Amino acid sequence: MSFESLGLSAPVLQAVAEKGYTTPTLIQEKAIPICLMGRDVLGCAQTGTGKTASFVLPMIDILSEGRAKARMPRSLILEPTRELAAQVAENFEIYGKYHKLNMALLIGGVSFPDQERALERGADVLIATPGRLLDHFERGGILLNDVKILVIDEADRMLDMGFIPDVERIVATLPPLRQTLFFSATMPPEIKRLADRFLSNPKEVTVSAPASASKNIVQGLAVVPEEDKREALRALIKEQDIKNAIVFCNRKKDVAILQGSLKKHGFNAGALHGDMSQPARMETLEKFKQGEIQILVASDVAARGLDIVAMSHVFNFDVPFSPEDYVHRIGRTGRAGLTGHSFTLASPDEGGLVEAIEKLIGTEIPRVEVPGIQTVAFEASDGRRRGRGRGRSSSSSGTRSRSSSSSSRPPREPRPDVEVRPEREARPEREARPEREARPPREPRAERPPRQPRPEREPRPEREVRPEREARPEREARPPRERRPERSDRPRQDRRDRDDTPAPMGLGDHVPAFLARPTR
Repeated sequence: MSFESLGLSAPVLQAVAEKGYTTPTLIQEKAIPICLMGRDVLGCAQTGTGKTASFVLPMIDILSEGRAKARMPRSLILEPTRELAAQVAENFEIYGKYHKLNMALLIGGVSFPDQERALERGADVLIATPGRLLDHFERGGILLNDVKILVIDEADRMLDMGFIPDVERIVATLPPLRQTLFFSATMPPEIKRLADRFLSNPKEVTVSAPASASKNIVQGLAVVPEEDKREALRALIKEQDIKNAIVFCNRKKDVAILQGSLKKHGFNAGALHGDMSQPARMETLEKFKQGEIQILVASDVAARGLDIVAMSHVFNFDVPFSPEDYVHRIGRTGRAGLTGHSFTLASPDEGGLVEAIEKLIGTEIPRVEVPGIQTVAFEASDGRRRGRGRGRSSSSSGTRSRSSSSSSRPPREPRPDVEVRPEREARPEREARPEREARPPREPRAERPPRQPRPEREPRPEREVRPEREARPEREARPPRERRPERSDRPRQDRRDRDDTPAPMGLGDHVPAFLARPTR
């Protein structure tokens, strides 16, 4: 089947042909006609099957008629990461170059004024991450009343990153009469319930088993000691014919450490993780796409949706904690029908994680040997999920083994060179003390004589009545005193008038005497 049979317009077909695509993938073949009919779509397909073009191409034709108003976009595409949002915007520019559609990209790390100007011009297509879209909405810079098409891409990744509450809040502000396109690489029960809430009588499109690895990827697993992983990675890179490759780490701090180690040994390596600024992330990703960087050391921020042309290899420096992440990581290679290679380095204590991955993909990952590195076996698992870290010692496990084995050890025998001290003789028993003589009984106390009553007091004599005092003669009126001059009229008595010595600064008139003494 060709793209002409899907019902796309001539300008879109011309743009697709110029891109070099002639045959649609299975997800494109099934989803594009349904999208053009205006029905809701629930699409589930493994990574690298072309899900982005399955909704970008029909949206261009649907939005070709009409124009958007200021701050009122006509369609909305939600992406979990900035890189995915930027990649979808790039696809709209490629496939929609023969249509006059305005597009706005709302992602973090970009100034608000530039994004506000794009919204003021009117956006036919709005591509955004949930957090930045809510920032504009709360500021009153955008209205979602005119959205006719909603696309939720990589829904399972949004669930992992905790964006589902933001997505629910955004969907609640949209008009109920709309077309919703829901795409995900996996379909866990939580995503299924979410799709039932957002979609209305959807057409389900599933083209592959959920979380299955592509058959175009040659996989390999090497079990090496933790301290030999860097050397094993360098040996694999030298042995393979690498055009470009991504090396995945579980932690962002390990990305910078591993990138520095590769550059120190002469490899052309770059780093990409979530703590980098948005301009630095975009610049690094663009250099990798253009071939200026051969090896990209990245966290899981690069595990979803990134489409790098003809990527040859993917290396898992750490076994991912989630089995689904393994499928998404190795899905960066082996795309568009090409053959890719993936290698995973596992330490002996990661047998449980590898077992979960093999159970998910339904096949055993072939074991490989690294030249110059001793291959070891997985340790026996106790069913617990252990966190891993650089330089993690086994002191805790050794302590447990020592404590558990100490109870089963036999008692130690005395050393032959140590003299055995003779046992001490038993002390003789003390003679029993003689019993004390009984004390004679005390004599009874003599009875006290009764108290005699106190004699009655004589009554006090009555006080004599004092004669009344004679009235004092009235004093003669004193002449009125002269009025004192006002305070402002009196000369101020300053310390300098009483003493010629200068007063210390800052104390005013309250100066101790010892400070006012003149110095010699």
